[in-house]
Amino acid sequence: MYKKILGTLILSTLSGAMTAHAAGVTDAMIANDAKSGNDVLSYGMGTEGQRYSALTQINTKTVSKLVPAWSFSFGGEKQRGQESQPLIHNGKMFVTGSYSRIFALDMKTGAKLWKYEHRLPEGIMPCCDVVNRGAALYDNLVIFSTLDAQLIALDQDTGNVVWKEKVDDYAAGYSNTAAPLIAKGLLLTGVSGGEFGVVGRVEARDPRTGQLVWVRPTVEGHMGYKFDKDGKKTEIGISGTTNKTWPGDLWKTGGAATWLGGTFDAKTGLAYFGTGNPSPWNSHLRPGDNLYSSSTVAIDVATGQIKWHYQTTPHDGWDYDGVNEFVTFDMGGKRLGGKADRNGFFYVIDATTGKLENAFPFVKKITWATSIDLKTGRPNFVDANRPGDPTKGDGKTGSTVFAVPSFLGGKNQMPMAYSPKTNLFYVPANEWGMEIHNEPVTYKKGGAYLGAGFTIKTLHDDYIGALRAMDPKTGKIVWENKNAAPLWGGVMSTAGDLVFYGTPEGFLKALDARTGKELWKFQTGSGVVAPPITWQEGDTQYVAVVSGWGGAVPLWGGDVASKVNYLEQGGSVWVFKLASK
Repeated sequence: MYKKILGTLILSTLSGAMTAHAAGVTDAMIANDAKSGNDVLSYGMGTEGQRYSALTQINTKTVSKLVPAWSFSFGGEKQRGQESQPLIHNGKMFVTGSYSRIFALDMKTGAKLWKYEHRLPEGIMPCCDVVNRGAALYDNLVIFSTLDAQLIALDQDTGNVVWKEKVDDYAAGYSNTAAPLIAKGLLLTGVSGGEFGVVGRVEARDPRTGQLVWVRPTVEGHMGYKFDKDGKKTEIGISGTTNKTWPGDLWKTGGAATWLGGTFDAKTGLAYFGTGNPSPWNSHLRPGDNLYSSSTVAIDVATGQIKWHYQTTPHDGWDYDGVNEFVTFDMGGKRLGGKADRNGFFYVIDATTGKLENAFPFVKKITWATSIDLKTGRPNFVDANRPGDPTKGDGKTGSTVFAVPSFLGGKNQMPMAYSPKTNLFYVPANEWGMEIHNEPVTYKKGGAYLGAGFTIKTLHDDYIGALRAMDPKTGKIVWENKNAAPLWGGVMSTAGDLVFYGTPEGFLKALDARTGKELWKFQTGSGVVAPPITWQEGDTQYVAVVSGWGGAVPLWGGDVASKVNYLEQGGSVWVFKLASK
């Protein structure tokens, strides 16, 4: 499926291209990213991940005049899923593409300044398409991860490699797809590969050199380490307690991959990383809660210690995962975090202590649990809707259940947005279920480690996706905008009372943030599975989004995949501005 990529670096020198050394991105600039409207320096449009812009030139009254400013094609045969969020700095756009590529474009014209293509080996094993979700900026570097589990830092002006570090062994199932996070001068990254029995972790590095500072595993029983300037490592304690929530030796291949990356809140000093499914999927092989899988872990950036954790799906038996972004916000005099989990529940959690404040469904149907106990924080399971134990039958296949949501989740990788102006979260939700059963499985390095079979099914004839405005205080759906195909792209809100999001049918849309009324849409030519951004240069506000259908749905989507097989792949970035008078 995945072809070998030839060439590593292609530079394009264009007349008029900037030759001056770029102004370095500082910690102060990153800390101010959410408030600054003239650039976009981090995934999430600010380390808190709110994806909110205070810009107002494009608003409910003017958005109908939005027109394309330019479009750039990623080119070649390397299409497939394009889930990247662009970054904007010093007149340049930095945008990653499928197959571990990154482009630097002239922000105003779309002219290509340089391109870097990472040389990928034949044996890469990404579970869910050859995607990349974006880069990080620091000093004069642009840093991104690759499908063969490496981190690469390039010079922003030239595209030349400044440093390159191996994260882990791709032959063991490790890969990297998330945008790195800069917090307190450190580069924070996770790992992908939960379907191959990897061990999840969060790493902190010096962004200027790539040198490790600390490593914190997210599977209970594994040791954390810190590193001195010479690379010598020192133990900083085991994550959790060995075998407390894991049986036997299964913790050694326990999953909990941190594949979506994290957020950081300067008010708490904590970085928040979601963790993926425990391995294998067959929950009957691993009694216990299986910490820290399907959880949010809050990590002290200075020390690499887990300060608190909250597990959304203890003893996960449905691949509900828990990597969904933890977005911090203020409500009722507290600093809280919102998380729309794949399991179908929205959680409001104290960002300092990890105490559950509220939990409520953001999808219309959930069968694996009836509710979340607000006192204990644990789900009230429906035991009959856990896939059956194969050893209780013929030893080959356990009883099949129909579970809702499907393992692709009430929400998956597509990031939601929060508006401090409306006090609402805007959640790209999906309504679907799955037939799922368990099977025997043993770990083999580099092999799929599931122990389950499944088929995803639709629940409604008229829609799968629905963009929903959620009130985190009441738990109510304020409005929704339904979509025939599943939503797989992210969301952005603005002070212009707008919500932008894309659809697999190819549209970038703008809705009224208070009512959900559709005010504008544009056909990009391929499905949108990426989050939009906005910024202002001089007196002009721009909106941008990457277009290119793919991701997990066409690969894993069962009956749903067959319903959307008419959608075409692509690979481009579109930029819009208001039409001139």
